[in-house]
Amino acid sequence: MAVEDLFNDGKLEAVVENLAGKPMILRPEGGPPNYWIGFQLEGVKSNRLALNARVRATAHDLVQLGKVISGGSYLSQSDLRIHFGLGAHERVDEAEILWPGGRVEVLTNLIADRFYTVREGQGVVSAQSPNPLKTK
Repeated sequence: MAVEDLFNDGKLEAVVENLAGKPMILRPEGGPPNYWIGFQLEGVKSNRLALNARVRATAHDLVQLGKVISGGSYLSQSDLRIHFGLGAHERVDEAEILWPGGRVEVLTNLIADRFYTVREGQGVVSAQSPNPLKTK
């Protein structure tokens, strides 16, 4: 099984590989419309995939931690992007990134419902809104 935002709409899907048959994609449907934020980290001095980098995202009273990890289950790899659900919070007040080489980078006042690409030592290099071609 692998977990990823396959459709770049802020909702995480699970892909299950069946050894005898086609893979199965499990998509969330319905539920309250909550905010989210995603980070794609690019290492420069540390490894290119930013493996083992950590992000602490603070949105008012909500604090979450995420880590870029590789691997997964048998024959799968989950998304290397870090995804945080923000509930009713429309922005992240502060995102602190601890790069594998020890450098700390702080980003502030980030709008929710975006994927941010962050390059080590350069900060945000792009911010992408959700995919407008959402599938139903």
